[in-house]
Amino acid sequence: MDPLYPKRIGRGMTWKPDDSSFGTAKPKKPRRWREKFREAFRGIKRGVRGHSSFYVHFFVAVLVVATAFVLRCDPIEWCLLIGCIGFVFTAELFNSAIETLFHGLDVQSKNRIQGCLDIAAGAVLMAGLTSAVVGSIVFVRRLASMNLFN
Repeated sequence: MDPLYPKRIGRGMTWKPDDSSFGTAKPKKPRRWREKFREAFRGIKRGVRGHSSFYVHFFVAVLVVATAFVLRCDPIEWCLLIGCIGFVFTAELFNSAIETLFHGLDVQSKNRIQGCLDIAAGAVLMAGLTSAVVGSIVFVRRLASMNLFN
């Protein structure tokens, strides 16, 4: 059996390397920061491309930024709103990564981990709902301070 593949130990699959597998691989050359950032931006590009929900999130983010600009939000409110936008985009990127992994699996594996896609989609929903609540609090508070309701 290959030392890099898991061996059956007890009830589950666990990696237990043979002593012979240590020290045989050549150490990897450390990557430069430029390469790391290039890979990260390529990951964002791949995550956004082909996922229609990103366009919806982007549209809502533009509306939030425009509304914050018109209402002249304070720096703290800007931080809250931009943080929520980043929160939703990050959750969506994780969801896209899980979907990409899922699509590369065989049918039998897909049937076993279908729940992972549901959990990832639920995380995006939670991020969106939380951000909507925070945005509503910021905007209602800002509108109330402008005495528009009197």
